[in-house]
This record gives sequence, structure tokens and C-alpha cells, in this order.
Amino acid sequence: MTEQPSASLLYPAAARIALPEPPPLALYIHIPWCVRKCPYCDFNSHQAGPEIPEAAYVDALLADLDQELPAVQGRAISSIFFGGGTPSLFSAAALGRLLRGVEQRIPFAADIEITLEANPGTFEQDKFKAYRQQGINRLSIGVQSFQPEKLERLGRIHNGDEAVRAAGMARAAGFDNFNLDLMHGLPEQSLDDALGDLRQAIDLGPTHLSWYQLTVEPNTVFWNQPPELPEDDILWDIQEAGQALLASQGFAQYEVSAYAQPGKPARHNLNYWRFGDFIGIGAGAHGKLSLADGRIVRTWKTRLPKDYLNPEKPYKAGEKALPIDELPFEFLINALRLTQGVEADLFTRRTGQPLAQLADARRNAEQKGLLRVEPDRLAATARGQLFLNDLLQYFLT
Repeated sequence: MTEQPSASLLYPAAARIALPEPPPLALYIHIPWCVRKCPYCDFNSHQAGPEIPEAAYVDALLADLDQELPAVQGRAISSIFFGGGTPSLFSAAALGRLLRGVEQRIPFAADIEITLEANPGTFEQDKFKAYRQQGINRLSIGVQSFQPEKLERLGRIHNGDEAVRAAGMARAAGFDNFNLDLMHGLPEQSLDDALGDLRQAIDLGPTHLSWYQLTVEPNTVFWNQPPELPEDDILWDIQEAGQALLASQGFAQYEVSAYAQPGKPARHNLNYWRFGDFIGIGAGAHGKLSLADGRIVRTWKTRLPKDYLNPEKPYKAGEKALPIDELPFEFLINALRLTQGVEADLFTRRTGQPLAQLADARRNAEQKGLLRVEPDRLAATARGQLFLNDLLQYFLT
């Protein structure tokens, strides 16, 4: 692979800090292929051809990981997340070979969480049993809706019946921990439509629900051909009624769009929100790492699969050391998404900066009713969660 420039030449000593201890470490693995690109999707996903080069891609992922090993610093991996794209297009044998290769390089925590994103249109009972046998112990199933007209508008390849069967097959394959991904605020969606989707999802017995509003993002089909979305009053009614329904069924909201049964929050996502470290491998994958030389860096990998698989091109497309004066905002943009926030001393443990430097901003945000008045926690009020961008403005330098 092309040699990377020396990190010491790229970033000044002023960007270096001392952490009390390295943060927990997770691994994100990006599988970039889909059966079909959805019109709302702005992720790095590409329509698959007749054959996916899974063997070559697994080889590339392991070679990519080899270049990240200096950042491990003796830590075990606490969680792995296969995202996409549609990772369930890969065979269990390929993912198993990849997991064995990862574990040979970095030890796994005894209670490691390994999540695979899957779409109902890719579910096969034997295949998912094989995933479970390879060590994958959590699924995230991209349902989005159970209603045929909504699924068609979203460009999904499955129907509502397939979504229902997928949850049953997940359980039969041995997955006792799985998430359903569900959208609301869909084109021409009513309150009854949205609650009907949510009730159907709850009836399938997931341990976790990602329930979030459809947003129209740049560089998508929907951006260029905007659908007719519900009015703000309907969106607000959906949000309030949905949250009440989820709470009544034992799903605690622990993040802006994440709801879990007791003891079942997504540990991988919690690591993001608590400003933990994660290695990102695969086409277009991002990472965040606290390095032994005192820098906190964000990394990103070569985006196009054909370039990522080209041995003449580097896996890493770039990295940026976070300036010290940006660390408070970088930490809080994640931590304040959590409904209960984080313990206040986590700020110092993750950024190396004194908590006292937040004092003025905290006081101002508390006075505006956006931040809780809790000396030992950093947590948004209910109003602060609704107006999170306003709250974060107080911590911009």
C-alpha cells in the first residue's frame, strides 16, 4: 500500500494531550454493497453487481486493520458493528473468516457485542443460524415500515410480511438480542399509520428499537425529487404519541432516537456517544482514536469500493487531529444526545481537559433551561434535547 505521511509531520505538538487512561475500543466494519440504493440514503452504499468480491474484500479489511494496530494500545475490542450497505449480503463463511482474523490481531472482550445490520429481503434461516454460529450475537434489522405503499416510496426491496418473518427467523436462529430500525414522518404518513408501524414492531418482541424521523439529505434522490412529507403538527403528534407508546411497553428512551428494554441498549452506539474510541475499516469507514502520542484523531477510509480494493491505492483517505479548543464541542455533541447525559468527570477522562473550562457555558445553558443543574452530570433537559443545536452553541469556542 502507499506509505502514509509521518503523523509527527502532519500535526503540531500543541494538539497533544494526556488522558488518564485510553478510552474503550470498538470496531466498525463497513460493507458498502446493497441490492438497490434507497432514494433517502446518503450512506456510502453501492448497488451490487452479479457477484460481490467478498473474499478480496475480507482480505482488504484485514490488511486495513493491520495498519490500525498501533492505535490499539493493548486494549480489547468491546464491540463490533457490521454496517453498510447491507452486510447480510456477505456469506457467514466470509464474515466468520473476517472475525477470526480480527481476533487474531486484537483480543475480544469476554462479553463482546457483535452486531450485523440486515435487511428483511436478505433473510435466509440457515444463513442466519450460521451467522450466529460464527459469533455474531446481535442483529439490527432495517424494517423502516410495514406498510406496502410506504415501503415502495422508500425504495425498499422487502414487504411487510417479509419484515414480520425476518424477526421470527432472527429469534429462531438464536438471536435473543435484536434491533428493529423504523422510520416515521414518511411521505403522506398519518398519526395512525405511524403508530400502526410502531405497534407492529413492538409486537415482534425486539429488545431495541431505533425509531427516527425521515430527513431529506443532500446527494440523495429525495433531495432532488422531494416527497410530500407530513406537516410539522403531525410530526409533533407522532413523536409525542410514539414516545408514550414505547414507554408504556417498557422501552426506555436513552438517546434521541434509541429505545431499549432494560439492560439492552446498543453498547456499540453507547461507545460513540460516550466519546469512546473506534477503529473504522472498509470503504468509506470513519474512526475516532486517542493515540499514544497524545493526539485524538478522526480518520476516514477510501470511499469507492473499486479504489479500496486497488492495491495501488491507500486504505486511509485522510485523518485529522482534533484541536484542543474543539474537544469540548466534539465531546458534547455526542454525550448530550443521551437522555441521561454522562457523568461529568467523563469529560476529563475522554478529552484530558479540566471540567472547570466548561463552567461559564454550563451556567449559561442552565439559566436558559437547556442543561440540567446537576454538578456531577452533563445532561440536557427535555427542552435541551428538543433544541440540541441551540444547547451546543454554548460550547462552541
